[in-house]
Amino acid sequence: MTEASNNRKRLLLIGGGLVALGVVAFIAFAVWFLQDDAPDEVAIDSAAAQVAAGAETTDDTTSDSTTDDTTAATDAPSTDGTTATTGADSTDAPAADGDLSGTWSVDTSIGEFSFADSTGTFVGFRVQEELSSIGSTTAVGRTPEVSGTLVIDGSTITEVSVEADMTSITTDDSRRDNRVQSALNTSENPTATFVLTSPITLDDAAFDGEPVTLDAAGDLTINGVTQSVTFPLTAQLVENTIVVVGSLDVVFADYDVEVPSAPIVVSAEDNGPIELQLFFTR
Repeated sequence: MTEASNNRKRLLLIGGGLVALGVVAFIAFAVWFLQDDAPDEVAIDSAAAQVAAGAETTDDTTSDSTTDDTTAATDAPSTDGTTATTGADSTDAPAADGDLSGTWSVDTSIGEFSFADSTGTFVGFRVQEELSSIGSTTAVGRTPEVSGTLVIDGSTITEVSVEADMTSITTDDSRRDNRVQSALNTSENPTATFVLTSPITLDDAAFDGEPVTLDAAGDLTINGVTQSVTFPLTAQLVENTIVVVGSLDVVFADYDVEVPSAPIVVSAEDNGPIELQLFFTR
């Protein structure tokens, strides 16, 4: 074999090795970016814990403030010569009669929205995908831009209206974001809404601060298309906050939404859960 042939063989071997290395690197890159663990699904325990954690922080701040005020208080002489202790006025305590009547509004100040930690207020979706050379993964999209109200009269929820800004929805892989915006047609239909159409009766457990399951019958509008649905929810009164989480399986085609695709996506399911995590205060 000539020296030229040997050199050519060595070059082919090196070239083949580089190609193989490139394939391995691509697969590793894809796995690292596209098969990361999806954020946790909504759960009433973790949502309620955010309210409790915020209340503890507030209590600590109030305690420090009260200590300072007490230290600053003086025994001032009164006009009749006796001494009178002066100090800061106490704040109004929450009503203890268990009356939840009134209008409650979505409070986005509770918790801090974190995609990875599933904290704060958000509305979103989950879709199962099959990726080439990688396997099954879950695509998740969420928006923290949510507003809404619920009205309670005695032991009955009479009105619920929730609106989510879909133009601010992001996913767990930024490369999906533009395709998701296009699929949801957010340029023409920027919001998704849910409006309650039948009242919901609350039992005693709801007033005792226990988690309760509720079936919310209403109209769900996505991409300008409205469907009548029954949204399974779990709610809990924590401190002075009504915590609500829920997940509803939908068929995206029912809302004229075509699941976005990409060269690496072998298939994507045309259905998946719409999920929400909301905090209402009054």
